[in-house]
Amino acid sequence: MKETQENGRQELPYERFLRFGPENLTEAELLAVIIRTGTRESSALQLAEQVLGLTSYPREGLLGLYDVTLDELKSVKGIGQVKAVKLKCLAELSKRMSAATASRGICFYSSGQAAGYFMEKLRHLMTECVVLVCLDAKGQMLAERRLSQGSVRMALISPREIFLEALRYRAVNILLVHNHPSGDPTPSRADTELTTALRELGEKMDIPLLDHIVIGDNNYFSFKESSWLRR
Repeated sequence: MKETQENGRQELPYERFLRFGPENLTEAELLAVIIRTGTRESSALQLAEQVLGLTSYPREGLLGLYDVTLDELKSVKGIGQVKAVKLKCLAELSKRMSAATASRGICFYSSGQAAGYFMEKLRHLMTECVVLVCLDAKGQMLAERRLSQGSVRMALISPREIFLEALRYRAVNILLVHNHPSGDPTPSRADTELTTALRELGEKMDIPLLDHIVIGDNNYFSFKESSWLRR
């Protein structure tokens, strides 16, 4: 049952935040604080509940907002473009904060840990996404850079571009990760050719390619684990 003030009026989520702190608010109440205003027919809390109703398994609630489109958000009466954009920004911030927290303590020298970190980020994508990870001497992430997303073929990724990014972040090692939308992580010929080029150039520049990981649907292929990078 919701807390009420002495006069019987139900407290607004903003008021509950001030009294009890954010940790005691429901997801709908937290979202209502962001939405701020409702309509004549619906309060901000009711709008928040409708927005959360747009999310679906396996990512429901606030986490599921990342998968809800702007048009879907605007289909809720009372959620215009400004509020829809705010909600999408909130979802992106949540994702980035979660990723930043998750990356702490992960040793990217471990192919399994690196693949686990990127699995949920990449395996649901319908297009190919290529990510460069710049690492320090302890295998901790210095930077995560998306090199391309869409129909770009791996054969068109420039090794020069990759190492310019590595130099920019003073990387000691680099890790390349990309997904196969088909769900099959078996590397293509282009994947193998790029890996070979990066390995050779990395040796010359003293910025070794630690691994190239291909993400499938709950599975992955590691060039390091396959011993390709040690040939």
